[in-house]
Amino acid sequence: MGDVWFVTGGARSGKSRFAERLAAGTGREVVYIATLEPLDAEMEHRIARHRESRPAEWGTIEAPRDLLTALDAAPVDACVLLDCLSLWVTNLLLDAAPEAGPEAVRALAFDLERRVAALLDAASGRPGPFIVVSNEVGAGLVPEHALGRAFRDLLGWANQQVAASASRAWLIVAGRTLELPPSEPID
Repeated sequence: MGDVWFVTGGARSGKSRFAERLAAGTGREVVYIATLEPLDAEMEHRIARHRESRPAEWGTIEAPRDLLTALDAAPVDACVLLDCLSLWVTNLLLDAAPEAGPEAVRALAFDLERRVAALLDAASGRPGPFIVVSNEVGAGLVPEHALGRAFRDLLGWANQQVAASASRAWLIVAGRTLELPPSEPID
């Protein structure tokens, strides 16, 4: 059945461009699931630039929160490219009212683990590859603010969950690609 491919790296590392090349190389119809919301003029410009750079025949599903419904809406034989897991986690974190404290973050962590598991389960039942793009945030400084630390932790856990299910994974650094070895359980 369908493979999960995981592409991670820092901001502006070239991970989206690499993932798009992977998707194009499958020879399948491609459906792009976009998670960025146009919250300001700069984000609207980014979204427009991304849309213009993709092949016209690719389908796009805007899904800032409900990835499972978006995946279910894609043709079953398509290659689905999710760009990106980082913004999805951001959207869910900001919706969870993080000012409520660590309890809200813990609740979101459990919910996020469940949502990622359901998404990966749905992807495994599809014949086409499911390509997940995400930022690698674990190599930087510890964020000064609680919200930043919550984001780093939540995304780190989600990335681990996706990477553990992925048949292939790549780390992109400064436009250079490193294919990662198969996942081994972490004790």
